[in-house]
Amino acid sequence: MTQVSEWLKVESIDLEAQGIAHNSDGKVVFIEGGLPGEEVQVAVGRKKNNWEQGVMTAMRRESSQRVARPACPHFGLHAGACGGCKMQHLHPGAQVAVKQRVVEDNLWHLGKVRPEMLLRPIEGPAWGYRYRARFSVRYVAKKGQVLIGFHERKSRYVADMLVCKVVPQAVSDMLLPLRELIMGMDERDRLPQIELAMGHIDKDGGADTVIALVLRHLNPLPDGDKARLRAFAAAHPGVQWWLQPKGPDTVHLLDAGGPELAYSLPEFGVLMPFKPTDFTQVNPHINTVLVGRALRLLQVQKHERVIDWFCGLGNFTLPLATQAHEVLGIEGSETLVQRSRENARRNGLDAKTSFVARNLFEMTPELLAADGVADKWLVDPPREGAFALAKAVADIAQDPSLAPGWTPPKRIVYVSCNPATLARDAGLLVNVAGYRCTAASAVNMFPHTAHVESIAVFER
Repeated sequence: MTQVSEWLKVESIDLEAQGIAHNSDGKVVFIEGGLPGEEVQVAVGRKKNNWEQGVMTAMRRESSQRVARPACPHFGLHAGACGGCKMQHLHPGAQVAVKQRVVEDNLWHLGKVRPEMLLRPIEGPAWGYRYRARFSVRYVAKKGQVLIGFHERKSRYVADMLVCKVVPQAVSDMLLPLRELIMGMDERDRLPQIELAMGHIDKDGGADTVIALVLRHLNPLPDGDKARLRAFAAAHPGVQWWLQPKGPDTVHLLDAGGPELAYSLPEFGVLMPFKPTDFTQVNPHINTVLVGRALRLLQVQKHERVIDWFCGLGNFTLPLATQAHEVLGIEGSETLVQRSRENARRNGLDAKTSFVARNLFEMTPELLAADGVADKWLVDPPREGAFALAKAVADIAQDPSLAPGWTPPKRIVYVSCNPATLARDAGLLVNVAGYRCTAASAVNMFPHTAHVESIAVFER
């Protein structure tokens, strides 16, 4: 590190929660710990031709949005700090504003698209929101202890976490007991991870909470270790142990019985069973609001046919089926499609839904036409986005003979977990396929992190 004596004014912040300034030579400087409006000094650690990167070492003007004492004792810039959160030093409301601007900037700079209306960002609880997490487990023989938590900042080492403020309190309270449990197991040095998945099933007069803990084990567990897991579950109400000897497909319950893992969408009367290694949204509070907003924006009528692209387990498909005449869910995995069908059946919606497995990253106009005409689309892709799908629509718009008789949907609601790929796909839909982007907003699914989700509406 090279200490720089000049004072730099932080102009903005990037998605890695680094302040952005320019030094006296006009070079961009990325500053860990710096917030917009602050004047800081920096110790520079990396230098390139066009930019430098360093850590704030002194400050003479502080941002009004700075959080003086972040809630988590493991947050910070120092060595050993937890790398799970990057924005705890910035007020939660300001975090949302940053993410909203990221969505706007990406749409314009990458896609040349300006939404006609910016919707209020979707936000919810700032703490205790995370119902899914993957904790690394490390037995440190030299220290004679087990560490369980996220990785340290910019490191492969596991942070020495005693609490975690972004998971529910019941889970945070288990971190130390889990360390003691693993320390006492015969296979403690062959247990690399514990995955958390919580289900919250609303019931009359209350709710049942299931805390599924998936233990990854590299060797078969001896009976003594299994007995220790059972004793831990008995001492912690709601805990359900699952074992994962190899890949995600090998996950199974330690013992049969107990409550089912599921989440609910009360507005639509839908219950969604899932396995702990399935992809479900990390934040159930935000997911509930997101599904409701997406369906209101889609404006589905009872006589309409809707396609849900990248349907997963049916998170949007099943609520859509309570409003539309027919819903087709399309996903890349036959296994997921089968699970979606089962979820539709269990919710009494199988007569209004159908599901197809297809490689959605290799869509063509011919395949698009084969799925038939739909009045509305719901698109919810992974981080890679829906480029092949958007391109197929754009190609047909340029040459209708590629899909004779096929007409594009009147309205598309696109739910994104990557503003860059949303912007890329939006550019095709708006600038080539003839859509207008009528609305967009950020979705703060992961408070205190750099992750940005968003939702956008396209009309033709």
